[in-house]
Amino acid sequence: MVGKNCFAIASDRRLGVQLQTIATDFQRIYKVHDRLFLGLSGLATDAQTLYQRLVFRHKLYQLREERDMKPETFANLVSAILYEKRFGPYFCQPVIAGLGDEDKPFICTMDSIGAKELAKDFVVAGTASESLYGACESMFKEGMEPEELFETVSQALLSSVDRDCLSGWGGHVYVVRENTDVRCIFKHDHSDMILLRSIKYIEKELNMLL
Repeated sequence: MVGKNCFAIASDRRLGVQLQTIATDFQRIYKVHDRLFLGLSGLATDAQTLYQRLVFRHKLYQLREERDMKPETFANLVSAILYEKRFGPYFCQPVIAGLGDEDKPFICTMDSIGAKELAKDFVVAGTASESLYGACESMFKEGMEPEELFETVSQALLSSVDRDCLSGWGGHVYVVRENTDVRCIFKHDHSDMILLRSIKYIEKELNMLL
């Protein structure tokens, strides 16, 4: 989800095989560089393999160009790699979020063969995508500051995963502005999901960093 010169990316922490829960601390969000993050939902082994290939290609780009890859360029790279495997695809759905020129947020998602879906407000992926669409549509508004964006994304994630039996067990939220990213972890207290750190503390931390 995008805000005013910032963006937030969030995911749950459950790793499971259908209704069987394997782990409750699984990481789905990966940091490519300070201004670019990648979320991968789907088959865990394919997601990790795809991430390793993308890190390899990004490092080659850094060596050749002596700069970090722009979000739009990285999205094209992900799309090309996925389409390359279209007859035996990676079973994952990427979400790409980054800051481009003049700190303009860029977000996009794509299917397992690399068909991109661009948006100016928010994108969703995974098993809870239907409930996420509804929550994000009702809570999103333009021009949100990092503090308000964090609260909006957190509440959208909380309300959505509660409506999907294949998601949950906490979550990760990253709020990124310029070269600063703040990470928050949710945990599960057996009845509902609560913040590991309060929203007021996050707001205070953001204000100190900005």
